[in-house]
Order: sequence, then C-alpha cells, then structure tokens
Amino acid sequence: MPMASSGKPTRQTGKNRAFSQSLGHAWDGLRALFKYERNFRKHLTVGSLAVIAGLILRLSLNEWLWLVLAIFLVLIAETLNTIVEAVVDLVVGETYHDLAKRAKDVAAGGVLMAAIFAVIVGALVMLPALLRWF
Repeated sequence: MPMASSGKPTRQTGKNRAFSQSLGHAWDGLRALFKYERNFRKHLTVGSLAVIAGLILRLSLNEWLWLVLAIFLVLIAETLNTIVEAVVDLVVGETYHDLAKRAKDVAAGGVLMAAIFAVIVGALVMLPALLRWF
C-alpha cells in the first residue's frame, strides 16, 4: 500500500493501474462475502452439497451445466443483494426510509427467485439421475 508523506498508508480512491490490482480487489470482495455474509456461506454450503450429490449421481455434462448455472445464479444474486444493502445502509444510516426498505426487499426478492430457480433445476436434474439408480 502506498504511503502518504505523513508515513501513514493511503487508501486507493482512483482507478486500478493494473489487472493484478483489480484481481486483488475482487479477491478481497469474495473474502468479505465469505467472512461477513452468513447467507452467502449458507448458499455456498448448499451449492457444495449439490455438487457432491452431482458427483455421486454421475450427472451428464448437460445436467452439470444447469446445476452450475443455478448455483452461480444464487451466489451472484446474494452478492448483488449484499451490495444493495451496503449502499442503502451507507446512504440512510440508521434512518428509516420507505425507498430504502423497498430497495432491500427487492434485492432480497431477487435472491429468493434465484433460490427457487435453483431448487427447480436441482429437482429436474437430480430426480431423474436418482431414478437411474433404481
């Protein structure tokens, strides 16, 4: 981290100068998601269990594509929900505002829709694969 003339580290406020800098910030974001967002960890756990089930059931390539799409859609929706919540909290602080509530509720609704999609995909992929065993 660069140092200011006072000897204290400075915080980056401008554009990244290199791809490695961008990548570092992206990894910081993923670490923050995992560290601070309980629901992200829950979605990651459920997604991991779905991958384990897929390995056991020996899914086809097409089934894997749908399963991975569903898992990543939920994780991305949770990421966007986290962004909305952080920005709304930054703007309104401890003050209640109807638009802030609406923004947070809509973002959470997006995660719910993605999760419902994932459950549907999981059922459409896993149930036939499970039936192949019998």
